[in-house]
Amino acid sequence: MAETLPDKLQLEIVTPTRQMFVGEVDEVTVPGLDGYLGILPGHAPLLSELKVGVLSFRIGSERTKLFCGWGFVEVLPDQVSVLAETAETPNEIDIDQASQAKLEAEAQLRSKATDTDYQQVMDSWEAAIARLNAADVPVK
Repeated sequence: MAETLPDKLQLEIVTPTRQMFVGEVDEVTVPGLDGYLGILPGHAPLLSELKVGVLSFRIGSERTKLFCGWGFVEVLPDQVSVLAETAETPNEIDIDQASQAKLEAEAQLRSKATDTDYQQVMDSWEAAIARLNAADVPVK
């Protein structure tokens, strides 16, 4: 007899300071270390490191986006657990600050300074872009 696949995922998103979300969802997308992972009910078990990006989940036709950065995701056929170092809802994102961080990082990348920590600047730039994307702000 064939095994019945779950029709929902139990999603939990937590940071060191709070529980961001707990509930049933139809689909989850997380920024994995090697790219975005789309997760549906019945997904094969996996454990992945998270990078900075936009985490989204869908309940019916409503999609919710969050900025998240660093951490881990554990996927089971009927459950997704996200342990993020940081996460922000679109309402919590300071758009002016994210835009300024993006511009500053781009200026540092264009500069000829020899003491620039390239990886740190790229991390800052990626975080700024992800925050703007989570807040649905067009990025140029």
